[in-house]
Amino acid sequence: MTGTPTQLFVGGAWTDAADGAVMPVDDPATGEILCHVADAGPKDARLAQDAALQAQEEWARTAPRARSEILRRAYEIILDRTDELAHLMTSEMGKPLTEARGEVAYAAEFFRWFSEEAVRIDGGHGVLPDGRNRMLLSRRPVGPCLLITPWNFPLAMGTRKIGPAIAAGCTMVLKPAPQTPLSSLALAAILKEAGLPDGVLNVITTSRAGEVCEPLLRGGRIRKLSFTGSTQVGRLLLAQCADTVVRASMELGGNAPFIVLDDADLDVAVDGAMIAKMRNMGEACTAANRFFVHRSVAGEFARRLARRMEALVVGPGTRDGVDVGPLIDAAGRAKVEELVSDAVERGARVLCGGRTPEGPGCFYPPTVLTDVSPDSRLMGTEIFGPVAAILTFDDEDEVVRRANDTPWGLVGYVFTEGLDRALRVSERLEVGMVGLNTGLVSNPAAPFGGVKQSGLGREGGTVGIEEFLEYQYIAMPTAR
Repeated sequence: MTGTPTQLFVGGAWTDAADGAVMPVDDPATGEILCHVADAGPKDARLAQDAALQAQEEWARTAPRARSEILRRAYEIILDRTDELAHLMTSEMGKPLTEARGEVAYAAEFFRWFSEEAVRIDGGHGVLPDGRNRMLLSRRPVGPCLLITPWNFPLAMGTRKIGPAIAAGCTMVLKPAPQTPLSSLALAAILKEAGLPDGVLNVITTSRAGEVCEPLLRGGRIRKLSFTGSTQVGRLLLAQCADTVVRASMELGGNAPFIVLDDADLDVAVDGAMIAKMRNMGEACTAANRFFVHRSVAGEFARRLARRMEALVVGPGTRDGVDVGPLIDAAGRAKVEELVSDAVERGARVLCGGRTPEGPGCFYPPTVLTDVSPDSRLMGTEIFGPVAAILTFDDEDEVVRRANDTPWGLVGYVFTEGLDRALRVSERLEVGMVGLNTGLVSNPAAPFGGVKQSGLGREGGTVGIEEFLEYQYIAMPTAR
């Protein structure tokens, strides 16, 4: 990848791993190696942490307007380089270029949003109830942060975490997913160009996540963890944070219910299903995982959805006209294959897709399953692929109970034409977000996050910066 950084970014400088290790970055559309990047070890992690610690005090004192303007410049650079960044993302992750361009715009918006939040960090002053004391409240950066991002939205997940950290005055060590390091390295170069001081952001690409992250979390110098990934890994990281009481925010797994009530507009519901299921080839924590469709409309909904899914063009994301790119890697595709096979063995009927194509690349066709058994494995795990599994229900209480019967609670989708039903069902769902007659909930201006085992805290919106700030209270006696 000509011109793309492939080294670690520590203290404002590009450097090789201390032990000289490198790791390959694969193209999931071909299985070929795109390039090699530095593979950080524990020593590199310590150096990145030291750089963040050294920069923290001065960065915390930087004027909010100065932090804001750095983010604004980075926002503009990202938009100016949309095509370049989209091609980079498609090469390492696989999504079609049209979708990659959309992610670039989405990613940039986090920097614009938090550039505006940087100058709105407030405090307070008041009289305490005894009348003899005054209270002064201020907001302070929490300190050096470890940010861990996933591979499915490699640019946007970086900006969603880096943006509020910069706005709040925190320094950072960023560890991107090993499958998609190039987008994060490109982002570091853009922030350096935008004027971010050395040491504020440090990027360590690695295939040795456990060796690199655990010492940082247990060492007592990192004060904040922001993680997006699986619930299983999130639990391990929370245990590591406990030793030194590291503040943690986490966006973890989902098992999103997609509910189509009997009075839904089926055209709207199918449009929503295509977005909620097929965004990013289904490789999203917000992807609709369990389709609950009222028995009276289930057949027609399934037929319409299958027609739309079957018409999608599968192929390399860089090719014109492609709607569905490859899954991230062979392991990801094998998981989808196994889940579909299990559902079919339990009686599911395949309306379209369901068979792995021959040839190179990690492709899997858009698939619609009906007559799915509630005991199927894909009902209890994130599919993370282009598979819509449809079940039927008969009444509102039943579908709410089944939708909530999961340890996850990130997002749910509800389709109905009735206002009362829309609010009633939405409010009964045990989720952090609801798409009401829409298949898209993600927006930088809205608080993103879940309940139960789908995470802690929120990203984006006016509350997104809160995760990177602490309160300080000063009591001031006054003479009477």
